[in-house]
Amino acid sequence: MSDLASQLREGTKQSHTLAENTAYMKCSLKGMIQKEPFRKLIANLYFVYRTLEAELLRHQDHSVVDSIYFPELNRQANLEQDLAFYYGENWQSEIASSEAGKTYVARLQEISNSEPALLVAHSYVRYLGDLSGGQGLKSIVRSALELPLDKGTRFYEFDTFASVGEIKEFKGRYRNALNSLPVDAQLIEKIVAEANNAFALNRDVMHALEPEVKAAIGENLFAKIISEEKLGSTESSSRENPENLATVE
Repeated sequence: MSDLASQLREGTKQSHTLAENTAYMKCSLKGMIQKEPFRKLIANLYFVYRTLEAELLRHQDHSVVDSIYFPELNRQANLEQDLAFYYGENWQSEIASSEAGKTYVARLQEISNSEPALLVAHSYVRYLGDLSGGQGLKSIVRSALELPLDKGTRFYEFDTFASVGEIKEFKGRYRNALNSLPVDAQLIEKIVAEANNAFALNRDVMHALEPEVKAAIGENLFAKIISEEKLGSTESSSRENPENLATVE
């Protein structure tokens, strides 16, 4: 058994904090969510998850990937439902990935072809974030956009888990799976580094949307919100769930 789970948690603390202090995320956590930048974020995430899930499936029998391959976590189908809601039935012809999103997708494809074990890092960052901070963001998005029942937040919903308790139990299973992977110290170091890269790629996607948020809520309010520095959730030892990401990861 390794201690990959704890090394990922400890090794990405600064990246967690940086993610939670992006202007986009700060505004989101204050309820300043606007439909246009939000649906563009969902579109970018669709391309990311479509690629990630295709590559995880491709390598599901890989000695390192197989134990953290959980198809029940897949987000692509849920994102497609959200995109149909925000863009209409012709959503596939309406959406496009930003340059930052394209860079993110390209990195997933690159490591899938060169060193599939590093997909573990992206799975950890994305899915543990979705199961943690993503659950809180769902409520904020629904309230800010005044969404109709069962529409617009499928991305954050996991039909497999019926309760918070089941989500917590699964996250424990996921961490145990991480610790069971056949990895040595060198590979652990590379996985942690790639997890930090995953955070950076996601931050770049959010940064690209910030001018639209600023234009929507006004320069003064935008400046006030982003001036408030906050301690990252993983840097607070009092938090119950160390993987709690206040991001759309």
